[in-house]
Amino acid sequence: MISFVGAGPGDVELITLKGRRLLEEADIVIYAGSLVSKEHLDFCKEDVEGYNSAGMTLEEVIEVMEEGYAQDKKIVRLHTGDPTIYGAIREQMDILEEKEIDFEVVPGVSSFTAAGAAIKREFTLPDVTQTIILTRIKGRTPVPEKENLVKLAKHKASMAIFLSVQDIDTVVEELIEGYGSEDTPVAVVYKASWEDEKIIIGTLKDIAERVKSEGINKTAQILVGNFIQGAYERSKLYDPTFTHEYRDGIK
Repeated sequence: MISFVGAGPGDVELITLKGRRLLEEADIVIYAGSLVSKEHLDFCKEDVEGYNSAGMTLEEVIEVMEEGYAQDKKIVRLHTGDPTIYGAIREQMDILEEKEIDFEVVPGVSSFTAAGAAIKREFTLPDVTQTIILTRIKGRTPVPEKENLVKLAKHKASMAIFLSVQDIDTVVEELIEGYGSEDTPVAVVYKASWEDEKIIIGTLKDIAERVKSEGINKTAQILVGNFIQGAYERSKLYDPTFTHEYRDGIK
């Protein structure tokens, strides 16, 4: 069996129990070495075969999987965060399906939820927003025009922007146009949950300069929206006057 496993955002304790067990049992681990904490490998068997996919092509990764599967070995493909978000796993899974090789996907903690936890905020607040948009700006990987940042920002929902801090000036420019205000709150979280995590909180007016002054140009989440600062209504769930399946509200 081949298991695509989400390693979590950085902190080695933010992997699921199932993910840790699969690592401990694995005969082969193919890991995203540029992003996944090397400490995860400390939980592997001494004789585990480790492959750093940072320098490998898709074809080379599949070759390792195919050979290991033929030998009935347990294989873990270890991805950062949650493998279903910017994980580039679809192209791997499609080939495995064509070759009739069994695999599973084990979810992980995404960097966007780790970033939200780092700033101690909730993305969804009553009367503020009930929607989270996960996106990125175009770079070497294109983004469909209908999903450009200006159009998405016009929803004024909570946003988590991946893989974009290197172009912070462009991000800010497009967000100001979309949100319609340079006073919109922003948080940039560098390496959420890692030991060298950094948090910068500001507004669209000042966040670019603050980010550049800290020398942050990769491995950061950009969180945007009024969930970061501002007023909100308390939830109905714990309102004493609200009746639901498990409790009668006070009249």
